[in-house]
Amino acid sequence: MRRTTIALLAALEATVAVLVGVGLALVPLMLLWAVHFGLAAPVDAFFRAAADAWLIGHGVDVVVHLDAATAAVVGVAGADAPFTIGIALLGFALLTFLFGLRIGRRATATGTPIVGAVSAVLVTGLLGAALAVLAAAPVAQPVIWQAAVLPGVVMGGGVLAGVMVAFGRSGWATDAATSAVRDRLDSLPFVAWAGIRSAIRIGVGSAVGVVGVAAAILAVRIVIDHPTIIGLYQALGAGVDGGIAITLIELALMPNLIVWAASWMLGPGFALGAGTIVSPSVTLIGPVPGLPILGALPAEGAPLGVLWLALPVLLGFGGAVLVGRGKRERDHEPWWATLSVGAGAGVVAGLVMGGLAWGSGGAVGPGNLVEVGPDALLVGGVTAASVGVGAIAGAFAARARSREGVDDEEPPREPLWADPAADEHASSDDVQTAEIEGLSRGSRGR
Repeated sequence: MRRTTIALLAALEATVAVLVGVGLALVPLMLLWAVHFGLAAPVDAFFRAAADAWLIGHGVDVVVHLDAATAAVVGVAGADAPFTIGIALLGFALLTFLFGLRIGRRATATGTPIVGAVSAVLVTGLLGAALAVLAAAPVAQPVIWQAAVLPGVVMGGGVLAGVMVAFGRSGWATDAATSAVRDRLDSLPFVAWAGIRSAIRIGVGSAVGVVGVAAAILAVRIVIDHPTIIGLYQALGAGVDGGIAITLIELALMPNLIVWAASWMLGPGFALGAGTIVSPSVTLIGPVPGLPILGALPAEGAPLGVLWLALPVLLGFGGAVLVGRGKRERDHEPWWATLSVGAGAGVVAGLVMGGLAWGSGGAVGPGNLVEVGPDALLVGGVTAASVGVGAIAGAFAARARSREGVDDEEPPREPLWADPAADEHASSDDVQTAEIEGLSRGSRGR
C-alpha cells in the first residue's frame, strides 16, 4: 500500500475520532435545545458548548467570563471574576486514545507505522485548533495553543500503544524509521534490554491492576449508594433531558473517578476543593459540585485503610514472579541487574499512576473549586515505592526458584552397556573407550 494512501486513511480515521467525540457531546445538548428551550435559544451556543466539552476532555483550559447576573445565580465566591476550567473529562480522551490504538495497529500492519502516526497526530491537532477558534466566545475562550497540542498528544499516545502492541504480536515493521529503532535496541546488551522489557511489563501490569481494582471498588460503591444518587437526581429537578445530559457528563468523568478511587486506595486520596481531602484515613469535604454520582463518596475514613497499601506490593511481587518465571537465560545475571528490574518496575508504575492522577485533576470552577483531584507527585511516589518493594522481592524470588529448578535437574546418564558396532561413524576414541569398558565388564563377569 502506498504511503499516500496510508496517510489519507489515518487522517480519515482521526477525523472520524474527532467527529464522534464532538457528536457525543452535541447530542444531549441538542436534546436540551429542542426539549428544554423549545428551539428558541441560539443553536450556535450549543455547538460551541459541545466543542468546549471535547476540548476540556483532552485537557485544554477554557477561560470563563460570567456576567454579574449569571455569577449571582451560580452562588460561588469568585464567580464574577474570570476563572479557568481545567479538569479533563477523560472519557473523551479515552475515546481518542482508543481510536489512536486502532490507527497504530492498522498502520503497522501496512509496514509503515510512522506515516500513519504522523498523519493522525497532525490532523487531530489541526482539528483541535480549528474547534478552539470556532468555539471562542466572550463567555468561554479555549486556549488555542493547548487545543493544537493536547488532543494530538492523546492521539499520539494511542497510536504509539497500537504500534507497540502490533510489534509485540507480529514483529517489527520494515520501514527505515522502525528498522533504525530496532537496530539501536539490538545494540544494547542482552541483560539491559531484557531488564527494560521486564520492568515495563511488571510496572504497567501493576498499574493496570491497581486501576482495575479501583474500578471494582467504585462499582460497588455506586451499587451500595444508589438510593443517595437517585435522591440527588430528584433533588436537582433537571427533567428527563437534563438528567440525560448530567448522566453523560458523569460517564465522561468516570475515568477520572476511577483514578480518584485508585488514589484513595493508595493512601494519598483526592481533593474536592481547596482544604478538602478524601482518603482512607480521613474524609473532610465541604460543598461539592452538584453531580449525583458524588453521592457515592465515603462519609468517613475507612477502618484499616492502610491495608490497601498491600495491594500494589502484592501486584508488584506477583508480576515479577510471573515475568521472571522460566527465564533461565538470566539466572547468571549479576544481582544488581535483578534489583534494577524490580526498582525499574516501581518507577514505571509510579510514572503511569502519577500521569493518570495528573490528568484526572484540575480546576472545575472559581474559588475553592480550583483544586480538584489527587496530588500527582504523592500518588506517583507512593505507587513507585510500594510496587518497587514488591517487584524487587518477586524478582529475586523468581530468580531463586529458577536456579533451584536448574540444580534439581539430574545430568544425563551414560548407558550401562556400550556397543562399539552400534555407530559406524563413532570416533576412534569413542570406540577404544567402549572396548575398554567392555573388557572391564567382561573381566568382572569372569
